Amino acid sequence: MALITGAASSQAVLWAKSPGVLAGRPFFDAIFAQVNCQVSWLLPEGSKLVPVAKVAEVRGPAHCLLLGERVALNMLARCSGVASAAAAAVETARGTGWAGHVAGTRKTTPGFRLVEKYGLLVGGAASHRYDLGGLVMVKDNHVVAAGGVEKAVRGARQAADFSLKVEVECSSLPEAAEAAEAGADLVLLDNFRPEELHPTAAALKARFPNVGVEASGGITLDSLPQFCGPHIDVISLGMLTQAAPALDFSLKLFAEGATPVPYAHCS
Repeated sequence: MALITGAASSQAVLWAKSPGVLAGRPFFDAIFAQVNCQVSWLLPEGSKLVPVAKVAEVRGPAHCLLLGERVALNMLARCSGVASAAAAAVETARGTGWAGHVAGTRKTTPGFRLVEKYGLLVGGAASHRYDLGGLVMVKDNHVVAAGGVEKAVRGARQAADFSLKVEVECSSLPEAAEAAEAGADLVLLDNFRPEELHPTAAALKARFPNVGVEASGGITLDSLPQFCGPHIDVISLGMLTQAAPALDFSLKLFAEGATPVPYAHCS
């Protein structure tokens, strides 16, 4: 690469070519620091991007700029895409008057969880648990393996002690009540239709007002308003990380004294 481009100091501009939320500046900085380049940001983290937006300037040897270019752009596009999806979900939920937590899930890209969880936070959503150590979640397979909801919850409660909350995935009101009775802090009502979810949550809260209720399972941006309700504390959406489209960024080198442009012109 250095044989083609040379090692002389060069400069480039980072352009945003699609609308969304800017997220991922620390990772972008770290990538270019690895190849001895310096980044000067023109927009703060969390900025709403209106294309075509001049986002940052990057300086360093030309071959180093090109070495870091694709990795940095891929990361920024992914992180900003997740942040944009999270911001859209939060805005949709708030539009209904609901004040609970919009959250992501652990359904993240292998090796990219930190970037995607960070994107959720920049977009205004909760990241949910980062890993298995952030919350004791008793799922359906745990219940089967333990021999029932009560046994599973009591075992989890004992292991968690006072330092971690325990959440239990439930498929019915009786299961949810059993989990709450056994000491669960939160109940996950998974794959409930809205017309089933809200009466179930209301009945559970009537008996156990201090137990948190999370709704999840196949919820999309379009269907999200149907799941917002006074007895729902958290709504988690796997699509925030699984289906978020990447934002379009480009890094364009320009000659000393030239005017930076977002698109290459060929003659």
